[in-house]
Amino acid sequence: MIRHMVVFNLNCDKGSAEESKFLEAASKLSLLPGVMDFEVLRQVSPKTDFRYGLSMTFETEKTYDAYNVHPDHLHFVNTHWAQSVSKFLELDFQHYHAR
Repeated sequence: MIRHMVVFNLNCDKGSAEESKFLEAASKLSLLPGVMDFEVLRQVSPKTDFRYGLSMTFETEKTYDAYNVHPDHLHFVNTHWAQSVSKFLELDFQHYHAR
């Protein structure tokens, strides 16, 4: 299993129409094949300056790789992400199994 997470900031104001448009477009990523446990998150901790997060799970590395090259994902990245995100950190985790 792979947990794909990204935390980010937007170029627009909190509560703006632009913010809503971006988060609505991001929500549609949940419809792509292989995406499970999809969440759009708002940061509440004062310990970081990132304001938003996206989190999703993929059953296998193959389904994660397919998501990354899916035309709808690429469209989102090129149309929304590239224009709206000012700063981000991407994290991809596999479950740790202690021995």
